[in-house]
Amino acid sequence: MSDALRVEAFREMPVMPLREVVMFPRSIMPLFVGREASIKAIEAAQASSGKQIFLVAQSEPELEKPEAGDLCAVGVVSKVLQMLRLPDGTIKVLFEGLYRAIWQGLREDGQCSVVGVRRLEESQSRPEEKEALVRAAHEALEEYGKNNKKISQEAVLSILALHEPGPLADAILPHLKVDYRKKQEALELSDVTERLERTYELLQGEVALSTVEKRIKNRVKVQMERNQREYYLNEQIKAINKEMGRDDDPQAEVDELEQKLKARDMPEEARQKALAEVKKLRAMPPSAAEYTVVRNYVDWILDLPWNDLKSIDIDIEKARAILDGDHYGLEKPKERILEYLAVQKLSHGLKGPILCFVGPPGVGKTSLAKSVARATGRDFIRLSLGGVRDEAEIRGHRRTYVGALPGKIIQSLKRVKYNNPLFCLDEVDKMTSDYRGDPASALLEVLDPEQNNTFMDHYLDLEYDLSKVFFITTANSLHTIPVPLLDRMEIIELSSYLETEKRHIARRFLLPRQIEEHGLKEGNIRISENALLEIIRGYTREAGVRNLEREIAALCRKTAIRLVEDDDLDKCVSISRQSLPGFLGVKKYRHEEREDEPQVGVCAGLAYNQRGGEILLVETSLMSGAGHVVTTGQLGEVMTESAKAALSYVRSRAEVLGLDPRFHRKVDIHVHVPAGATPKDGPSAGITLATSITSALLGIPVRNDVAMTGEISLRGRVLPIGGLREKLLAARRSGIKKVIMPRDNEKDLKEVPDEVLRDLEIVFVDHVDDVLPQALAASPEKIFSGRATAQPICGSLRAPAADKSGAGESQPAQ
Repeated sequence: MSDALRVEAFREMPVMPLREVVMFPRSIMPLFVGREASIKAIEAAQASSGKQIFLVAQSEPELEKPEAGDLCAVGVVSKVLQMLRLPDGTIKVLFEGLYRAIWQGLREDGQCSVVGVRRLEESQSRPEEKEALVRAAHEALEEYGKNNKKISQEAVLSILALHEPGPLADAILPHLKVDYRKKQEALELSDVTERLERTYELLQGEVALSTVEKRIKNRVKVQMERNQREYYLNEQIKAINKEMGRDDDPQAEVDELEQKLKARDMPEEARQKALAEVKKLRAMPPSAAEYTVVRNYVDWILDLPWNDLKSIDIDIEKARAILDGDHYGLEKPKERILEYLAVQKLSHGLKGPILCFVGPPGVGKTSLAKSVARATGRDFIRLSLGGVRDEAEIRGHRRTYVGALPGKIIQSLKRVKYNNPLFCLDEVDKMTSDYRGDPASALLEVLDPEQNNTFMDHYLDLEYDLSKVFFITTANSLHTIPVPLLDRMEIIELSSYLETEKRHIARRFLLPRQIEEHGLKEGNIRISENALLEIIRGYTREAGVRNLEREIAALCRKTAIRLVEDDDLDKCVSISRQSLPGFLGVKKYRHEEREDEPQVGVCAGLAYNQRGGEILLVETSLMSGAGHVVTTGQLGEVMTESAKAALSYVRSRAEVLGLDPRFHRKVDIHVHVPAGATPKDGPSAGITLATSITSALLGIPVRNDVAMTGEISLRGRVLPIGGLREKLLAARRSGIKKVIMPRDNEKDLKEVPDEVLRDLEIVFVDHVDDVLPQALAASPEKIFSGRATAQPICGSLRAPAADKSGAGESQPAQ
């Protein structure tokens, strides 16, 4: 080809590289131009007659000054329709694409670049597919126009009017949001069939993508609208609170609650339950009635010590020192507690058993539990169950009730802030039940080591682990504790204090404490041993030491008055047995003393109650009558039955005792136990009643230095009794020399201190026939042969007997 032909084939014109933009024929496109070389090219085109410029995409958009190798092979010859200079130095240009062209010979002409361009002719390879491709492209374009709002319906309609593959493809491609490289590939296709097919593929991809995009946008829009609504409402709530003078932000409080719950160490079930309640809080205004209920519930869950355990160091020697330092005596209970602690130390957390301290009031059950807490390093919680009759006190109320709260167990754990305290359930025998439920039954789960790891409180409605809690219960009596509850506890009995123990406790514990509480010095008051013993015997009647401490406190008050009145704070007030009435007044109690002389029908028995041991004098009087038996002195049903059993025994032994077998038809028998205002009951007075009745019938006095205790059977057998230590102490205090007791109690004598047994003669018996010779002031021959020298009280009750003196019967009573 000649040079002339080559010049005609290629026309030179300014060239402008495009960044990530592809120009298409028969399309109008506005562009913002900022590069200096591009502006010069546009100005050169604007100055030419045809205002034509060659627009071609550069392969690497980031290049500021592309070379010949950086430009794509095919571009579009375009016409500059309009140019507008902007204040920032850039220009806005409106181009119209004319036709495809290829280029060659990039060179610099003055300040702009020029290339030689030649029109790229189009071809059609598959004319038979033209109609199908055009129709398919139309359908895809309609669907694309529905999903994409950026292309106007007018533009869609104008494109749908095109039915030629080339113009149709060139009209669709500028509206597609695909990568510029794919558009450049379509631009370079000279075959219109292939170009429309490629355009259709890109259009279908955009349709699918726009469908998914629309679905995502709708979903995001809904979420955004919800978030915006919540934000708007929250801002309104803040504004309302601000107007009402409230400084706190409820939503900020809810956020804080949520953060605390996520950071709190608790079971996952409890956390999820609380988070669900927090979600409810977000959806309701603080003024709603339910808001406070839900907030309180979340606070309870948050404040409970779910997995918070206090470090426990069990030192047996330290525990022994604490128990001995806090309590005098109580050796068996303290030994059992130390065994429990030792096993806990070896097993690293023993499950159960639940200890139950049982004993009279004032013997130190609750204070012993406090000492155990100190010995183990646990926090101490005390819950008094006396008079509790509502099951909700243990399990709590359901949240549906107004003012609902958890039970006392959960409330106490929240207060102590640890989940392994020592929990003392005081007065467990004083609970009652009514229509509100049975609290004793609710305790069955709490005090069962196999069940209390899943304790369910009605308010929380969540399982709570109580297995780490050390439970100790206290009671005065076991009779009122339900059997299933009693079965879950190990009973440790705390018996009443002996007089020697009370004296020691008063010296070591009570007196120093009262001196300190009353602001005295140790040298301001001196109480003699005899005065202390007189206080114990004459001014108190108890198993424990509460009243003893009150009397000592009274002495300290009297001492304080004398110190202030005499204006001598260093004065020492001495209190002896003789001066004691001047401080405390006359004696409040009188312990029964033994008789000065042996008396007919008067027998000393030994009794035991919650105040300790006592001497119980049983009196029997005979009167002419028709066989009636009267019992007086506030005798209980069991003791009344013992009197009947004793009389039946005497009647069955009438022949051996030398009594008229029909004596019961001639006399009335009156059995009386003095101190009638005090109720008396129990079977242990059986042999005392039998001895008293026998003495009255035979007219033989009962020895005044003998006391006895034992249950009697109809056959005269002597059965074992309880409270042996206290009864022996009462006998010793009353000056008794000999004590008669059942042989079955001989083994229990090992637990009685030697100081109690000192100066006492103990006689063990199996039968009432063994009791009478020991108790009556007569020889066995006289008792069992009817030849007693003393006369019976009422008439001749003995059977007639031959007498060497010729007398046929006994003399009447004096």
